[in-house]
Amino acid sequence: MEYIKSKIRDVLDFPSKGIVFKDLTTAFKDPRALHIIGWDLSQLYRDKGVTKVVGIESRGFIGGSILAFELGAGFVPARKPGKLPADVVRMTYDKEYGTDTIEMHSDAIGPDDIVVIHDDVLATGGTMAAAYNLVKSMNPKKIYINFIIELESLGGRANLPADVDVTSLITY
Repeated sequence: MEYIKSKIRDVLDFPSKGIVFKDLTTAFKDPRALHIIGWDLSQLYRDKGVTKVVGIESRGFIGGSILAFELGAGFVPARKPGKLPADVVRMTYDKEYGTDTIEMHSDAIGPDDIVVIHDDVLATGGTMAAAYNLVKSMNPKKIYINFIIELESLGGRANLPADVDVTSLITY
C-alpha cells in the first residue's frame, strides 16, 4: 500500500478552503498502482460469491468497474439524477449544506445478488449510506461496502450500518 500512497496527490483547499483532497487520479494513471488497486480490491471478495458491484458516481466507477471485471461480476452505476435512461429507484439524503439524490436502474439488483458497493473515498459516509439504503431496498442476499481510501478522522464509518462488512484499502 505504500506504493499506492506514494501515488496519491494531496490537493489543498479543494473543493473548499481548509480541505486536503486525496486525489486518486494520480494513482489511477500509474499502471502499476492501478493494477495493485484492482488486485487488492478483488482479493477482498474473491471467495464471497459477488454477482454485482455498484460503483458510485463518478470516481467509484473506476475502482468498481475494475473490481467487477476481476470478480466476473456485473457492474451497476449509482448516478446523479437524470443520468440513467430507464426506470430508476432513488434515494435522497442530507448533506452538510442541503440534500442530494442518488439513482439506480430499478432492475439492477435482484434477490439472488451478492453486492459490493464501491466508492473511492470514505469521508463522512453520507453518500455511501444512501447507496446502501438504495441497494438494500432492492433486497439482495448480501451487501458489502468498500473504499480505496478511508479518512478516519471524519468518522464516516459511524454513519454506515454496523452489521455490514466495510473495508478500505488505505486509511489516513
